Amino acid sequence: MEIPVLDWQRFTTGEDVDGFVRDLGRACRETGFFLITGHGIPDDLIKDVFAKGDMFFARPMVEKSKVDIRNNPHNRGWACEGSESLDETSGQMDRKEAFNVGLDLAADDPRVLNGEPFRGVNIWPEVEGFRDTMLAYYDHIWALSRALHRAFELDLNLPQDYFAPHFTAPLATLRVLSYPAATDGAGIGAGAHTDYGSVTLLMTDGVGGLQVKPRGQDWIDAPHVPGAYVVNIGDCLMRWSNDIYVSTPHRVLPPKTARRSIAFFLDPNPDSVITALPGTGEAKYAAITGADYLRSRLDATYTPKDIT
Repeated sequence: MEIPVLDWQRFTTGEDVDGFVRDLGRACRETGFFLITGHGIPDDLIKDVFAKGDMFFARPMVEKSKVDIRNNPHNRGWACEGSESLDETSGQMDRKEAFNVGLDLAADDPRVLNGEPFRGVNIWPEVEGFRDTMLAYYDHIWALSRALHRAFELDLNLPQDYFAPHFTAPLATLRVLSYPAATDGAGIGAGAHTDYGSVTLLMTDGVGGLQVKPRGQDWIDAPHVPGAYVVNIGDCLMRWSNDIYVSTPHRVLPPKTARRSIAFFLDPNPDSVITALPGTGEAKYAAITGADYLRSRLDATYTPKDIT
């Protein structure tokens, strides 16, 4: 089974909305993965995100430790190599490091002051331009991922903007990731897992390693198309669609050369209730809020101090 490549311009220009939605719906039902070209995110901005990530990951351990995610209660900051196990059943720790950026809130924001789940201020390393670049990218990719839900609405026969209220202040995380070269081929870059939220948009540097396991099949390599996003359905959207869409296991093999990627995970608002969409039949999953589901999955991945 191949992972399809879809041109987003077919949808946004109105050139072939019905055909795009049909192809999108097939991908969401069969593999849960597709690639998007023509997305409109500036190439220079993507390159700058990679560059700023490189600058941070090259810093000494003592500097990176100042923004360690294990000292942050809101899933923000640096995750060192060996601190996560995305496949909690494997006994293997992931061979990667990452930096997390969340929805940017001020220290005096009522949601921060009230201690709402995952509502904290971002923490930033002392890397020139890092904050501005990451926030600019966050806004662009957040807008694109929301727009994709307009196509999901058409495919799932939902009213226009059905999803919009669920992504006004989402538990969305931008992750800049670095996988060191694993010349020994040992271990795992990122263990087999499904993503937690509604949809994930991933940009890679072209180094291979990402594999996908469609239902009832063996692992297949995800294709690389320069400038294209790898998009996959997450658990929340699978639950919302009552298993019409599939959230598919994937992993990253230890790369022979250093590998970098930029992932954006669009989780819904913390108080959004994830339950079967209208017209999808009897609910296969108990209703759960976005915050409660995210907490349950993060607790299984690693144990930062007092995630709330």
